[in-house]
Formats: sequence, C-alpha cells, structure tokens
Amino acid sequence: MNVWVISALTLAGIAAAGLVWAFASAFSESAREATSVYEDEISQSLESLFLFIPARKLVDIGILTAATVFLLVMLPFCRIEPPWILLLGIIIATLPATAAFYLPKWIVSHLKARRLERFNLQLQDTLPMMSNALRAGFSINQAFESVVEGSENPIKQEVALLLQQLRVGVSFSDALSALEQRVGSEDLTLVCTAIDISRKSGGNLTEIFDTIAETIRARLRIHQHVRTLTAQGRLQGIIIGAMPFLLGIGMLIFKPSLMMPFVCSLMGGVTLFAVTALVAVGGLLIRKIVTIDV
Repeated sequence: MNVWVISALTLAGIAAAGLVWAFASAFSESAREATSVYEDEISQSLESLFLFIPARKLVDIGILTAATVFLLVMLPFCRIEPPWILLLGIIIATLPATAAFYLPKWIVSHLKARRLERFNLQLQDTLPMMSNALRAGFSINQAFESVVEGSENPIKQEVALLLQQLRVGVSFSDALSALEQRVGSEDLTLVCTAIDISRKSGGNLTEIFDTIAETIRARLRIHQHVRTLTAQGRLQGIIIGAMPFLLGIGMLIFKPSLMMPFVCSLMGGVTLFAVTALVAVGGLLIRKIVTIDV
C-alpha cells in the first residue's frame, strides 16, 4: 500500500479519535453540570422536608436505576443484524431510562407536596390557637411558642425553626419571610402578610386570624369537593395510560414468539416510540384538565 495512503488513513484516524474525544469530553462536562444542578435541587427539597439525607446518594440511586432500566430495555435489541436495530434500541431505551433517573426527584417532590397539604390542614387549627393566646395577653412570639408546644410536625418544625432564628438575632420580618419562602404555602402567605401589616400599622390580629382560618377552611372544602369531582377523570387517565404497556408486557411474557419479532422490527420500534409519546401527551392533557386551582 502506498505510503501516502497509509499516512492519510492514519491522519484520518487520529482526527476521528480527536473528534470523538472532544465530543466525549463535552458530553462528560455537560453531564457533570446537569448532575450537580440536579443534586442541588434535591438537596434544597430535602432541607425543606427536614430530611437529613445526602442528596448525592439519591442521585447515585437515580443513575443506577436509569442504567438498570436502560440495560433491561436494550436486551431485545442486542443484535448485530439488521444494523439499525441497535440504534433503535438505544432510542427506545433512552426514554424510560431518563424517567428512571428523575424518579428520586419526583418522589421527593411528592413528599414535599404531601407535607405542604398537611401543613395547610394544621394551619387552620393553629390560627385559632394563636388567636386565643393573643386574647389571653400573650405576645406574638409567645403565641408561636404555644404552637410549638401544642402542635405536631410539620408545622411544629417550621415554627420551631422560626423561633430559633429569632433567638440568634434574626429580625422578625426576615424570619417570617424565610418561613414563608421555605414552606411555599399560599395560606401561610396570608398569615405572614397579616402579621407584618399588623406589626407596622396596628390592627386587631385576633380577628384577622379568625377570618383567615375561616377562609382556609372554605378553600379546603372547595378543594376536596373538586378532587372528588375529578377523581373519575384521574383514574381513567391512569388506567388508559397504563393499559398499552401492561398489555405489551403481558404479551411478551405469555406470547414471546409473537411479540419479539414485532418489538425487534423497525415498524415495531417506531410504533412503541409513538405509543409512548402519545400516552405521555394524553396524560399531560388529562392532568391539565383535572387540575383546577382553588
């Protein structure tokens, strides 16, 4: 073989290797940055839940789960012939692997939503307690202390942290603003705004607390009524969304001789991808319809 041809092929190989290395480095750097942002988001959510779990462990669990799901989905596509089957398997396996990677974040978000719901339920009982304490001649700080003594988590944790910040020298307005931002409750925002206005301009805070408590109770009643009316739509969305996948898994288990050629074909892969995308879009639309702000 000509020396020039060998040199050209060598240079082309070096250039291709350098290009692959550059793409791999860029992807690795982007992956590290995305993982760092993901870890920070989980860490903030865990702190707001008063769960002292290393966020890195949850990220590692997400990575391990994503790798496991990716390998399991890729098993039927691990072939050399036809040449496009491996690429099709990678495309199909990427979607559930990505969902598995974000599974810890979704679980933490669900726990945070449940905690917020419990906080709002406790708040409607806490406000009359604070109102009675103010009528008895207590200061607003002493009223918060009575909440810590007579309540349960999560409102006990949040108010205890508020009092701790006041003891170390944080101003009342800043501590109240931190409580509002940390919890993220619209009902608590009403309470914090009422307390702040009352401290600056005066007013009957006991009556304000009673009014806000009644408003919260009315909103919760409406919210529960709406959830009852939309329960059928949510259940239908879950059943319809899960049915194609459950049927497919059942067919793979009981009739693999019929399903494997379909799954490993180009048309079957495209069909699976289209079904997954359409089910996801349908689920988002149903969730948008049944989610009603009160």
